[in-house]
Amino acid sequence: MTLKQTHIVEEISCPMRLQEYGVGVFQQIATKSALKKALKKSLITVNGQIANSATVIKGGERIEYQFTSDQRTKTRLVLKLDVVYEDEYLAVINKPAGILVSGNGFKTVANALVQNLNPSKAADAVSPQPVHRLDYATTGLLLVGKTSSVITELNRLFEYKKIAKEYNAVTIGAMQPEGSIELKIDDKPASSTFKVMASVVSERFSFLNLVALSPHTGRRHQLRKHLLSIGHPILGDATYYLDGLQLKGKGMYLHASKLQFIHPITHEEMNISSSLPKKFIKLFPEMYFEQ
Repeated sequence: MTLKQTHIVEEISCPMRLQEYGVGVFQQIATKSALKKALKKSLITVNGQIANSATVIKGGERIEYQFTSDQRTKTRLVLKLDVVYEDEYLAVINKPAGILVSGNGFKTVANALVQNLNPSKAADAVSPQPVHRLDYATTGLLLVGKTSSVITELNRLFEYKKIAKEYNAVTIGAMQPEGSIELKIDDKPASSTFKVMASVVSERFSFLNLVALSPHTGRRHQLRKHLLSIGHPILGDATYYLDGLQLKGKGMYLHASKLQFIHPITHEEMNISSSLPKKFIKLFPEMYFEQ
């Protein structure tokens, strides 16, 4: 019996070959060697065309994998996550770059939560799940619910803007010390504020800035679109960039660094922060801080 699995590629930070992107997309193809064998046997198509290791993935493609029923495996996703905070009801993890939070693929943060978090002993415990999203290329703090009531309450807090988020980004060009951006996204109001923490001279980009960002609405790609709109896109952004000023191969310099909210069960004020990634520190060594 022939079976088929389908994966729709979401946005990715920069184009990559299928032999790199495809590992972990399907449960049966969890290793590079398994992917290589599947490609060699012409079992994988991209947008209806038989794929090979050199097929380029840019985002939005439909990847299909055909296999026989006897090829099913019980492969378990192995992905170590950095757990920043955890209790019986919720957790916060540091999302790595280059992985989806959730979706129809095998290798996602959502699929890795069970192996990284302790089971809740609460009466309404459920499989842990993220309660918001971070882009594929974005790193940083991701809030996770471990019980049905807490997941519902965290979603409500997000809906009523009771969870404050702060990001750090590296931006391009000479910026004002601070400011606000009001620009509709998808015809909906969107508001962000920024504050420059440090700047360095750059031969290629004129200036690079370490910026603290606060989104006051939750539109898709809001910070990335807002910064491009004022002429200071995020370094490494493969979608929202200025011609001739795109940095490739280093990933996007956007990091979710702070979360502030009232715990739904204990009613404690939660202030959780994450250290800057190493690639940020290389550009701004004086801004290094411990969590």
